[in-house]
Amino acid sequence: MKLKESHTHGPSEPPLRELTLGDLLREAAEDCPERPALITGESDPADRRQWTYAELYADALVVARALGERFEPGERIAVWAPNIPEWILLEFGSALAGTILVTVNPAYQPEEVAYVLGQSRSAGIFVMPHYRGNPMLASVEKVRGQCPDLREVIRFDEWEDFMESGRKSEAELPQVSPGDACMIQYTSGTTGFPKGALLHHRGLVNNGAHTIDRMGVDEGAVFITSMPFFHTGGCVLCVLAAVSRKVTQVVIEQFEPGLVLEMIEVFGAQAMAGVPTMLIAMLEHPDFARRDLSTIRSVNSGGSTVPEALVARFEKELSANFTIVFGQTECSPVASMTRPEDTVEDKGNTLGPPMPHVEVKVVDPESGETLPLGEMGEYCTRGYHVMHEYFDMKEATAETIDADGWLHTGDLCSMDERGYTKIEGRIKDMIIRGGENIYPREIEDVLFEHEDVAEVAVVGLPDERMGEVVGAFLRPAPGRRILKKTLFDYLRKHLSPQKTPTHWVVVNEFPLTGSGKIQKFVLRKQWESGEHEEI
Repeated sequence: MKLKESHTHGPSEPPLRELTLGDLLREAAEDCPERPALITGESDPADRRQWTYAELYADALVVARALGERFEPGERIAVWAPNIPEWILLEFGSALAGTILVTVNPAYQPEEVAYVLGQSRSAGIFVMPHYRGNPMLASVEKVRGQCPDLREVIRFDEWEDFMESGRKSEAELPQVSPGDACMIQYTSGTTGFPKGALLHHRGLVNNGAHTIDRMGVDEGAVFITSMPFFHTGGCVLCVLAAVSRKVTQVVIEQFEPGLVLEMIEVFGAQAMAGVPTMLIAMLEHPDFARRDLSTIRSVNSGGSTVPEALVARFEKELSANFTIVFGQTECSPVASMTRPEDTVEDKGNTLGPPMPHVEVKVVDPESGETLPLGEMGEYCTRGYHVMHEYFDMKEATAETIDADGWLHTGDLCSMDERGYTKIEGRIKDMIIRGGENIYPREIEDVLFEHEDVAEVAVVGLPDERMGEVVGAFLRPAPGRRILKKTLFDYLRKHLSPQKTPTHWVVVNEFPLTGSGKIQKFVLRKQWESGEHEEI
């Protein structure tokens, strides 16, 4: 049925399941105990480690008992590491033990770690001694005095000792319910201090399952997992999704485009997920043309908008069905998602329809009233997937989740008669030039289609006369050169004059959040401090 206003519901199938993370893994272990569940993705086969579903569940139970010897149900334990298999064992083991896992970005520096450990009141942290030049263990010891609740520091290089304590334990595991909190994920922090989204079993289990279902991934397929575990894109849309589909996941410790291409070929992978910056890096890699990627059938992306031209390129060069997710950490994380059978135009210009059992509406940001179809307002969502709260932040929670349970995302969208939403950017990213609203997404999409441009971010920059003006930060395509006049003339053919950037900057790389989103506020600060030369 065609909608009459910007308010819609997702399908009622597949049904919601009342499972915990532990239930999910136990079910897979019972259904296909000998199927490979997890393989570490290294070039040298001798370095690869592997678990069947039965082995993964058995080890997760050991981890849960070891945790039970040290922590009470409901206590927070942090994990600070890249995509190692022990991270997955902790994800499921913590869920079985009734503790709450606090995920930490491996790139964090001491002050950032101190903030997360202190704000979450974590009782323990699992940490690598160091990773890629980051002295992680030394950082924990440095800030330990600032974290009065932190009593246990467990090193991943002493993992076997930790596991042995679990094998010896006779403690019974607690009763855990689907509505219980199981994870705190800190928001990317594109503005201000990060907030800890308190997520629950029901939201994570169902969201991962419905996402891989909409992708069209077959049970028992091979799934490449290279999204970071500390983010919901990795530990939910890859790890939990994979277990819900009982697939074999090949885990990449740290995304490297050549290694991902190699693993697709070696294991005959059918599916993968990656933010646009990761997928662009794969397409631009010299190995892309020589690797056999014919087994790939499903590619999922999100985290930032994916222009239509890029969708067309992915589907053409990978011969795969491309889907795009939309949401945020606070909604476990997916609220809307395109379908494999959607047109390239819909995939590049809309967010698709709502996920199963998810409600979406577009409202006037000032009045809160639901808007007519086609009018732009704030994307709001309600359902099983919404977080419990921002941990220990009542005011911030009340600003985000209203009295009727609607999560206000801060994203500017419009909705069509099918319930497909179209994003125009963040409310805070909107550029107000001389009193006129300008939406960066529209300009970015046009610039991205130009052959000289590999990536682009359009940002509002301060201006004494106009208040704000348009700034374009561009990374050139391989072998191409960015010429201001060329792009200026190109934009004028497609958009009205006030949308043409006043400032043009060429960059070699963009500042990114841990989840791969371009940090526009960093670009703005860099420009204001004179770090960029204009062309």
